[in-house]
Amino acid sequence: MGELEDSVMTRVWKWNRPVTVREVLEDLQQERSIAYTTVMTVLDNLHQKGWVRREAEGRAYRYEAVSTRAAYAAALMNDAWSQSDNPAAALVAFFGMMSEEQRHQLRDAVRMVQGPETPEAEKPVGENPGSGPGDSGR
Repeated sequence: MGELEDSVMTRVWKWNRPVTVREVLEDLQQERSIAYTTVMTVLDNLHQKGWVRREAEGRAYRYEAVSTRAAYAAALMNDAWSQSDNPAAALVAFFGMMSEEQRHQLRDAVRMVQGPETPEAEKPVGENPGSGPGDSGR
């Protein structure tokens, strides 16, 4: 996904309502020179990729986000990671770029995905739970 797609999606999320190509165009034109047809093509591509849904309004469409900014960011990261010829090395390099705060957020996210930890580590098979040091096991 390109920079222009990101800029368009940012506006769709910001307004949090169905938007027209013209609305996105006028907002983008405050930052750069861009053609109506370019914005229309980007929104059409985002629709084909499933990031926005559209509803006809007269001769135009109104577009709205299908998912959250977080899901979009996750898909961007997944796309980049899956294109690597060495995913493990790509992750190590990515983690190396993170700030300490981002690493803490990553640890929290991993804990959330893994689910709650068991209260006590499971004992190895064959170990008698009642036996302790110096206990003969009787």
